[in-house]
Amino acid sequence: MKGKRNIIMKRMLSLVLCIYATANVAVAQTIREMKMPELVQHYKKAKGILVVNFWSTWCKPCIDEIPHFISVANAMKADSVQLLLVSQDTKELYQTGALKKYLQQKGWKLPVVWLNETNADYYCPLVDATWSGAIPATIIIRPSTGYYQFYEESLSAEALHTAIKKALH
Repeated sequence: MKGKRNIIMKRMLSLVLCIYATANVAVAQTIREMKMPELVQHYKKAKGILVVNFWSTWCKPCIDEIPHFISVANAMKADSVQLLLVSQDTKELYQTGALKKYLQQKGWKLPVVWLNETNADYYCPLVDATWSGAIPATIIIRPSTGYYQFYEESLSAEALHTAIKKALH
């Protein structure tokens, strides 16, 4: 009797561990580290429309607009709209996992890149010649048509939707 109970307990423990491991994989947030040349190549290869938002965890306007971006991108998936968040946070936040934890706390499950660049004089002009480096900043790209638009400001859901519609035509 005791042997059967041990086998049952082991099976239950295995089942619980499998469920736990699966649940953790489902909510895990992957954050890719990229240098600017790799990021530029990434968005030049995009299919459909790519909305690239430069943001940081310490930027309140950035944080306020991201839920709108997620909502609009999800609503426009049929139009091949994709969202990519490019974090401007510190290397320490990225390396310690604090950035990943922040995203998990917010419940944001979407592609995120941590931009491993420290020289804004180098990387800002690669995004847009007019970019001062202020965030939030957003580019909307449709490589198949050559469409490119840069916004160095917060965008409401309505403004983002309108901007994406322009890229569709």
